[in-house]
Amino acid sequence: MGKFVVRKTNTGVKFDLKATNGQVIATSEVYASEDACKKGIASVQKNAPAAAVEDQTVEGYAEEKHPKFEVYADKAGEFRFRLKATNGQVIAVGEGYKAKASCLNGIESVKNNAPDAEIVEE
Repeated sequence: MGKFVVRKTNTGVKFDLKATNGQVIATSEVYASEDACKKGIASVQKNAPAAAVEDQTVEGYAEEKHPKFEVYADKAGEFRFRLKATNGQVIAVGEGYKAKASCLNGIESVKNNAPDAEIVEE
């Protein structure tokens, strides 16, 4: 089972969603407070399982409704994803992947791990 690791930064509080193997599969923005961070976690837990995948790397892609995972290519040519909540806000982002299949696996991992992940503080 995955876990949300909440940690303080110089400018606030953020979380990493880690898979069972300890790999970070998604990261949050920096929140002003721990309470706001925990609300972000709750939003990921609620939105991730049902979120559609919008592949923006394909020409003429179909726009999905929120909540959704957006797959895109960054400036370095790596594939990344971001999870947007029903209000359109980005609530979690993935790392850069060399292969689109790996990026899609990352999304599946978030969908599978987020709903029941425990919350721990570092």
